[in-house]
Amino acid sequence: MTQNAAPASQTDQKNVYEFGKDGADGRTDMKDILGGKGANLAEMANLGLPVPPGFTIPTGICTYFYANGKSYPAGLEADVNAALQNIESALGMGFGNADNPLLLSIRSGARISMPGMMDTVLNLGLNDKTVEGLATRSGDARFAYDSYRRFIQMYSDVVLGLDHYQFDDVLESFKRAEGFTSDTQIDADGWKDIVAEFKEIVEREYNAPFPQNVEKQLWGAITAVFESWMTRRAVTYRKLNNIAESWGTAVNVQAMVFGNMGQDCATGVAFTRDPSTGANIFYGEYLINAQGEDVVAGIRTPQHLTVAGKQANDSDLPAMEETMPETFKQLEDVRQRLEQHYRDVQDIEFTIQQGQLYMLQTRTGKRTASAALKIAVDMVEEGLITREEAVLRIQPESLDQLLHPTLDANADRDVLCRGLPASPGAACGQITFSADEAEEKSAAGIKTILCRTETSPEDIHGMHAAAGILTTRGGMTSHAAVVARGMGRPCVAGAGSMTIDYQAGTLSIGETVLKAGEVLTLDGGTGEVFNGEIPTVKPQLSGNFEKLISWADDIRRMKIRTNAETLEDAKVARDFGAEGIGLCRTEHMFFDPERILSVREMILANSSDDRAKALAKLEPHQIQDFKDLFTVMAGLPVTIRLLDPPLHEFLPHNEKEVKDLAKALDVHESALKNRIADLTETNPMLGHRGCRLAVTYPEIYEMQVRAIMKAAIDVAQSGNDAVIPEIMIPLISDSKELKVIKSLVEATIADVLKTSEVQVDYSIGTMIELPRAALTADLLAEDAEFFSFGTNDLTQTTYGISRDDAGRFIPAYQDKNIIARDPFVSIDVMGVGALVRTACTLGRKARTDIKLGICGEHGGDPDSIAFFENAGLDYVSCSPYRVPIARLSAAQATLRDQD
Repeated sequence: MTQNAAPASQTDQKNVYEFGKDGADGRTDMKDILGGKGANLAEMANLGLPVPPGFTIPTGICTYFYANGKSYPAGLEADVNAALQNIESALGMGFGNADNPLLLSIRSGARISMPGMMDTVLNLGLNDKTVEGLATRSGDARFAYDSYRRFIQMYSDVVLGLDHYQFDDVLESFKRAEGFTSDTQIDADGWKDIVAEFKEIVEREYNAPFPQNVEKQLWGAITAVFESWMTRRAVTYRKLNNIAESWGTAVNVQAMVFGNMGQDCATGVAFTRDPSTGANIFYGEYLINAQGEDVVAGIRTPQHLTVAGKQANDSDLPAMEETMPETFKQLEDVRQRLEQHYRDVQDIEFTIQQGQLYMLQTRTGKRTASAALKIAVDMVEEGLITREEAVLRIQPESLDQLLHPTLDANADRDVLCRGLPASPGAACGQITFSADEAEEKSAAGIKTILCRTETSPEDIHGMHAAAGILTTRGGMTSHAAVVARGMGRPCVAGAGSMTIDYQAGTLSIGETVLKAGEVLTLDGGTGEVFNGEIPTVKPQLSGNFEKLISWADDIRRMKIRTNAETLEDAKVARDFGAEGIGLCRTEHMFFDPERILSVREMILANSSDDRAKALAKLEPHQIQDFKDLFTVMAGLPVTIRLLDPPLHEFLPHNEKEVKDLAKALDVHESALKNRIADLTETNPMLGHRGCRLAVTYPEIYEMQVRAIMKAAIDVAQSGNDAVIPEIMIPLISDSKELKVIKSLVEATIADVLKTSEVQVDYSIGTMIELPRAALTADLLAEDAEFFSFGTNDLTQTTYGISRDDAGRFIPAYQDKNIIARDPFVSIDVMGVGALVRTACTLGRKARTDIKLGICGEHGGDPDSIAFFENAGLDYVSCSPYRVPIARLSAAQATLRDQD
């Protein structure tokens, strides 16, 4: 092996990359080829850490596997055999050797961590002969047959496709019959009996004996790991985390070391800092005489690594710091070395075999949003990373965890039980016991708490859909805890006083029995579970949040505005740092019960005079609306979109509403129905809306412009900061159209200002939301002082897809890889993005000082913000709660554009 081998490209990569005590063929910067696990195993080997020898089959083989009918390239088998011989030589053992057997672990390894989503096989190489050799060599038949039963169950599940619950039932039945409470109470003879029953299950269900040929076992496991790349859970996880299917997974084949060989053996999972709070403490769990899946799956109650962790969680179980003090010191040293080397929190897996520490994995640790902020800020202050690196470390979407309400500390609470505070945050919802049901209810708008004895990778879709996760088993590093933290879902794990009966559909705590559909509340920060719904309060953001966001503000180029038309939304946005309003949708102001009658009266009027009378009733309301916004924004720009939707949206839609309106307007019901029918459009998205309303009913825009200017004057006269209204004309498709309406707007403004002692600094611009507008932007820029890209409608009109109906088929397009992401969530760079770039170029050519912004939903999407930064927009506008996300995303986009 070459310690400093140069990284290979995806096209010239080898079939096998080896690692061991003499170094490795790979490095940590080869994750695209070796996957995260393989690259980090290689790096740890290069650092001289105790890594059991092994080799990595790279991601390119996975790509080949799926592109060639699930076959392998020539030479792979020979290279695997050669690498296997090197492991045998290094350890003095033989794969399949009946006297001194080498056993292997077969693990996946995508370039981005996908915890628990793909398959693993441990103890591979055991059969009826090698198990006897393992028993003799170790001097412990109990350990050997415990390992054999684990291998049969795992291999049968992962490779042969048998239901692992059948094996669980055998094990639980045996323990009940013997009066045992723990697996560790089963002796060698007991495990032999269980192994025999396991083999009978295989022969019955698989119609063949359990495989005894170790070479066939190996290739069966390698193939199973590659095939797990396309399992439902892995596909779901990739979609949730935007991981490309084309990346594939690597396969890591490594010599087994055993944490279940006796009381001087152990296995554990640890984080170099607390992934829930970010505190700089060694955080993790271990089990004596166990293998890794015992910790992760919550099969046994794990113990804390440190005395401090034990005390903080009121545990009576001894910490590793007490039971294995010398090995703990070695592990503490590894913790420091890895964090200093990677300059980030590490999630590590280790095994102790007869007092010897072995490192099985390190990867960047998943953490909660609050922990991520604290860790990033602390590492800057420790001199470990720069401010720029800290800003790049935080996933913008994760901030969403911090921006929503938490449980009201003063509210009455009915505490049902307590578990472990596995992932912070508050969640309330209906009890559901299956991932599928959680997903179905979420699609129907119902919040759920997914309640499981323990979660498994198959539950990933339900965990994402649920508001919170509750398990009766498992620790702080269990599958539920790790995945929930990565998703930002509140989670209470290991609530041992709670019992779940899936068949009865009940959850029991003492004498309290709750059924599916009843409501629970979780506090993932304290581990408490409450009966019923508990009120919430607005979040109090930490100093770490403010500090890191201030660093982001110093870096970013683009301004961040908000989409808001209510006083409450405007205040929230300002609290979150919005630098103005990029979209005030005036139609939202018209649906208030005090106004809707006047709106309908205006719409149904038969003359311009009658319309003007109805509009006169609305004008005072509009003035107050705009005064509120101008006051909150205190001198920041406010972009006001004049009325946009088709008029029929304001009209009644059922018999009772029609009857009530007819009575209120003193018109005949049949006449009203005829008028409503006249206004109803076949395709209102492309119909009589936006600026087209002003062409036919100019008095509507005249009223709105008067209200804007009167409000601006009133606020300015009251001594507040100067008001900067930006009047935006929607749905423009032709420069002549814009000229006509701009003249109307300017005439109205002049009429208001001629009697005012206050002059208002205003501007007039348009939305670019139609392809024709983007392609003729140079002509529009002759009259428009600013463009605001309405990417919602621009996406609809570019694709010819209704956003309201796209949900019916967009998922199928994603499943078939026609599109990678929903274009209404993340901007279509190739199509819609090209129109944005074209409009920017043409607009600047005609008007060098034109202001360019975006106010569609894409304004809060980090990937879209990166595109807008590259396109040179001046600002993005998003919903109030996404303002911090946009601030951070804009800074990251600035930094990446500088690379």
